[in-house]
Amino acid sequence: MAWRSCSVLRLPGEAALRSSMRGGSFQQRCGFRKIGRKPESKKVEEEPGPPPRIELAEAAVPRRTPTPLLEQQAPPPSPRAFGRLIRPLVFTVGFTGCSFGAAAIWQYESVKFRVQSFFDEIRADWLEKMKPQKRGDVRKEINQWWNSLSEGQRTVTGIIAANAVVFCCWKVPSLQRFMIKYFTSNPASKTLCSPMLLSTFSHFSFFHMAANMYVLWSFSTSAVSMLGREQFIAVYMSAGVFSSFVSYAGKIATGRLGPSLGASGAIMTVLAAVCTKMPEAKLAIIFLPMFTFTAANALKAIVAMDTAGVVLGWRFFDHAAHLGGAIFGIWYILYGHELIWKNREPFVKLWHDLRTGGGRGGGDGGRGGDGGGSV
Repeated sequence: MAWRSCSVLRLPGEAALRSSMRGGSFQQRCGFRKIGRKPESKKVEEEPGPPPRIELAEAAVPRRTPTPLLEQQAPPPSPRAFGRLIRPLVFTVGFTGCSFGAAAIWQYESVKFRVQSFFDEIRADWLEKMKPQKRGDVRKEINQWWNSLSEGQRTVTGIIAANAVVFCCWKVPSLQRFMIKYFTSNPASKTLCSPMLLSTFSHFSFFHMAANMYVLWSFSTSAVSMLGREQFIAVYMSAGVFSSFVSYAGKIATGRLGPSLGASGAIMTVLAAVCTKMPEAKLAIIFLPMFTFTAANALKAIVAMDTAGVVLGWRFFDHAAHLGGAIFGIWYILYGHELIWKNREPFVKLWHDLRTGGGRGGGDGGRGGDGGGSV
């Protein structure tokens, strides 16, 4: 890009003409032929030319959209620039609290529903056995496939479906402006908060989406069995917002503003949580199954690579978002679960009292919420 900035257009008026008549050494360094009488023709030749090679390389990156040259060469961050992080910080804290509060209520309602529908399920199973079995029933085949999945795989199926829908929306030309505004996170944008969540479900490249969803599917069984369905959803959603906030902070600190998208930050939280809880588990790369390594070593390598990416300014991935997701997953397993999830009983009791009009059994509702799994 430095070659684009070397141009005769920087010299105004007669200075540009004199420079072009001195033998053309300046023009040769910039890669233009000497034109004696019409220096303004250089402007015509320069501007319609193809973009530099580095911008074309950035256009193929799945997590970052190429930005104009003036936006990439941002000035050093100022205190006023960091002031743009106040609203995202408030949104991150508020959304995380609401996510875990909603998960606690969801778990309470799920346990209550399972208790109330226990006898109905027994009766439904008895009636199903009395009915004649149908062969070739598509609905029955789908039900059998669904029941063969683990609870974790059933939990992430909705997340994968949402990512697929958003990916299809990117292919609709009339939705491009809307998708860029709300489904890419960019600290330079006027819309700061909602893209922090929506960009977690957004992928422009099919390979990017497929890779992320494969990793999520692979770790879903262990993560959901460890946390429970409701707690897993709360952790996943909160991690997506938190990783976007870390991405905002990293971009403002380095001055490299630009949009990002993808579920990698939230998936890094799931991966880090599983690796922290089960450090001796054996992992392998899909294309190299003969090489195995422990989960603890895999986590250390990933964190080291993303830390190097942040320090050295690598632009291929949003390394700050990856690092933020990993930090959130490690913190939640070591401290967050005890601090947030195990202290939800007063909130669940309050919800039970509001729902039942302050009736009996408030403590039972709080204790009943423990049935969804714990670390």
